[in-house]
Amino acid sequence: MNIIQPAPPSILPPELVARFAAIVGEKYAVTDPQETAPYLTEERGLFSGHSPLILRPGSTAEVAAICKLATETKTALVPQGGNTGLVGGQIPHNNEVVISLRRLDKVRAVDTQSNTMTVEAGVILANAQQRAADADRLFPLSLGAEGSCTIGGNLSTNAGGIAALAYGVARDLVLGLEVVLADGRIMHGLSSLKKDNTGYDLRDLFVGAEGTLGIITAATLKMFPKPRSVETAFAAITSPADALTLLDISRNIAAGSLTSFELIPQIAIDFTVKHGPSIRAPLADRHPWYVLMEISSPRDDARDTIEAILGDGMEKGIVHDAVIAANLDQRNAFWKLREVISPAQKPEGGSIKHDISVPVAAVPDFLTEADAAVAKLIPGARPFAFGHLGDGNIHYNVSQPVGADTAAYLARWHDMNDVVHAVVAKHGGSISAEHGIGVLKRDELPHVKDPVAFDIMRSIKHLLDPLNIMNPGKVL
Repeated sequence: MNIIQPAPPSILPPELVARFAAIVGEKYAVTDPQETAPYLTEERGLFSGHSPLILRPGSTAEVAAICKLATETKTALVPQGGNTGLVGGQIPHNNEVVISLRRLDKVRAVDTQSNTMTVEAGVILANAQQRAADADRLFPLSLGAEGSCTIGGNLSTNAGGIAALAYGVARDLVLGLEVVLADGRIMHGLSSLKKDNTGYDLRDLFVGAEGTLGIITAATLKMFPKPRSVETAFAAITSPADALTLLDISRNIAAGSLTSFELIPQIAIDFTVKHGPSIRAPLADRHPWYVLMEISSPRDDARDTIEAILGDGMEKGIVHDAVIAANLDQRNAFWKLREVISPAQKPEGGSIKHDISVPVAAVPDFLTEADAAVAKLIPGARPFAFGHLGDGNIHYNVSQPVGADTAAYLARWHDMNDVVHAVVAKHGGSISAEHGIGVLKRDELPHVKDPVAFDIMRSIKHLLDPLNIMNPGKVL
């Protein structure tokens, strides 16, 4: 089955611009090039595009009217949240009309008895976290862009983050969705039911679909009891294999209260201290690898738990040094270091990035084999692997050799992808763990996806969006 590829005009007819603008009001229909610019480029600068019109609807009804008119006129649309995506899925590449969901920013309901919160797609993640905290609850999705990314974008890309080990990814944190389809129909699925066995789970079609099947306008999210004690530690180890052993120790002692377990190499400490804003190394001596872990407990026992983990690790010769955050400022400093790891690579020149996952037990072998493959492909390239060891999601970035030509290095992006992703495939992993497919990995997807599953995906796309006006050219 061939997906129809529309060729939108470079300039929408003025009468069509006027019809779209009438739906949202002139104030919220943006055509001035200076005002449209922030919607057309993502933060790393890898992807930029063009659009004749940015629409900023203020309600689900307005989104539905936009989609209905787009179907009538065969106008392609690109939904956008906080524009923090890393694979180009939120950028208009062929002059599509952008639908910015940022004005849909209401928290519709907070229900502490059912532990749910219903929010609109444009609610900023940090604001959703705060509304849960105000109700003495926890919304655990947490990632570096939480101050600007939106719930709709988080769900559309099935975002992961630092707490996925304990609470799961975005898909695991949503009970119901409100979705506008390509033809303007609204799927009213804002259920707060934990059990609803009435046929196909349509919710999961739209989570992770990157706006290619419909536009998420609201969601019912899960909340959790707020932890009563939280402890954070930074521990020095020798190898990823030792980190894996420490993870086993942590799970055995902490069980469900182990909420984060991040693997960090020495090169990341070097880069962040050198280039990060007021970043200090948590430990005085240098070590090959580190683990940043956090315990969040409903009881006042997190301190005892993390001390027991580190004590056991030291007795077994796995942990060589460690520090437990003495206060909130020090805890925030640990997480700030983790947050700036990726941007700290930029001053070092070109960085070819991979967001992969492999079975947790395979992480050490993956890193050894990927490092060897990279060294063979580009001698002197600097592997820079960090991330969520607890769920097998590693951000395997590779910085250019010292003194290399950045443009020439980045021209090897696909060659680097090929060798790294071959190791991922060998270990039964995924080329996209939490960032999505977008444009960056679209052409590779057919080669790594089960062919039957890929054909089903294309069939679903054709069924729900036969004109291919919903974020065309992304994912498929």
